[in-house]
Amino acid sequence: MRNIFVKAFLLIFFISGCMSASKHKAEVQSDATDRVTVGTVQKEIKIGMPASDVALALGSPNIVTTDEERREVWIYDKIATNKVISQDSGFGWIVILGASGTRGASSTSQKTLTIIIKFDKENKVRDFAYHTSRF
Repeated sequence: MRNIFVKAFLLIFFISGCMSASKHKAEVQSDATDRVTVGTVQKEIKIGMPASDVALALGSPNIVTTDEERREVWIYDKIATNKVISQDSGFGWIVILGASGTRGASSTSQKTLTIIIKFDKENKVRDFAYHTSRF
């Protein structure tokens, strides 16, 4: 009888450690608050806001350059690659012989986001644009 309880405990212990592919994907895909998104740009960036507020909202730009009148232009160029690999395996007994199998799938996608923010001579936003794509 005790042997049955030990086997049941071990079975529950090992099964509780397993995770489905969809649950793993949800845990891996973190929506961190410091990620730059189109929504952040649309919500936070306004004409006339100071460069310091832009930096607080979006972080540091990838590229800082100047235009023909020596006004700053900030460029945020973000690329994200998402690769999901899921694998399910099963094990079953057929009479006395064991049989096992593995199946799985994978997918890869990329997203890009480019934000261009142009400042005036007082270092305030005079114009901004963004472009996003997924493939």
